Parts: sequence; C-alpha cells; structure tokens
Amino acid sequence: MVKLSFGFAYRFVEKDIYQAMFLKLARVQSLVRAATVLLANGFVQEQGILQRTIDETNEDIMFLVYAVTNDKITELHKKFLGAFWEEEIDESGTLMNSKQKRPMIPRKQIQAYLARIEGVKIDPSRQQDAAKTIYKTYSGYVHGASPHLMDMYGGNPPHFHTNGMLGTPIVEEHADDLWNYAYRSLISHIVVAKALGAETHATILSQHLKRFEQNAEMRR
Repeated sequence: MVKLSFGFAYRFVEKDIYQAMFLKLARVQSLVRAATVLLANGFVQEQGILQRTIDETNEDIMFLVYAVTNDKITELHKKFLGAFWEEEIDESGTLMNSKQKRPMIPRKQIQAYLARIEGVKIDPSRQQDAAKTIYKTYSGYVHGASPHLMDMYGGNPPHFHTNGMLGTPIVEEHADDLWNYAYRSLISHIVVAKALGAETHATILSQHLKRFEQNAEMRR
C-alpha cells in the first residue's frame, strides 16, 4: 500500500519486469474466465471482443518473457514498462485535471519483436503477417463492423439475438475458438514460471497442458 496523489492504493514498489509479467498473467486469467462466462450465455460477439484482448495480453507476456529468457531488456521493453507502470492520475489528484498521457507502444512493434525472436526456423515476416491477420479479424468485434454484427441476425422470423445466441450454430464455433485462447494462456503461465525459475511449478503446469491437449483431441 502506497500513498499517491489521490489517496492510498496497492502498488508494486520495485516496478520490475517480473512484476509486470505477474500482473499480465492475472489479467489474462481473468479475461479467459470472463470469456467463458460470456460463451456459456451465448454472448459470442462480446466473447470475440475479449479474445482480441486475450491475444494482446499473451503477446505482452511473451514480449516480456523473451527479454529475460531469449534476449535482453531492450529500449522497446523499457518504453513498454515505462508506459505500463505510469499512473492515470498525476499530482493534481483527480482524473479530470490530470495531464497524464500514456505513451502506448504500437502493437505492430511488439508483434515485430515477437516475430524476430520466434522466427528462427520460420520467416519472421510471415509470422508477423499471421499475427496481424488474427488481430484484424477480432477488430471487427471490437469496433462493431457490419459483417460481424450481422452474425447476430437470423432465426424464424429473422431477428437480432441481443439476449445471446444460445441454440445457434455459431456458439459451437466460438466454443472451439475459446479452447485455443485458453491453451495459449496456459502456455503463458508456463513460460512465466520458467522465467521466474519456478521449475516445479512449470512442470505441474506442463502436465495440465498435456491433459488439455488430450481433451482437445477428444473434442474433434
């Protein structure tokens, strides 16, 4: 607990890269749970919005982990962490009067870094293009593009399913999709455990990952 301009709040004092990994893990775990709740109630449009966020959070985690395990803390990492730890409210003490402006790192720079580090055996430009394609696909859910919104329309008589889409074929598609996001998020937990040197924890999580893969095969 530390004293800030607007009062007391829980904060990490050291603000190091490992603490940033930990916070991103908490976020991605919460996001996956939230997406599961939305899917269970047929809100697949909203699930798509969260999946874009899950993608970004997992990218952030790998970006931070690679600085420790495969590379070094670069200037890009320093800029990312500076923006990450920055408070929303400055010394004015109020959000309305705050002049704070978070210098966000462009997503394409993070994706380019990941493509470079992960692209030892594959073409980095192709990997980056694949990441961009996934990112753009789910942007339609985030920004409410017409093709995505029309997925809500159907039935007899045709209408917009604004109370969820349970009982429609699209729910099963999104259920399969969510498995991929849960899978990648579990991998994020494993790589962070390894970055922290928690090998026992990483081994246990890897066993869970193997069971996850077996269950996924049974669904096919």
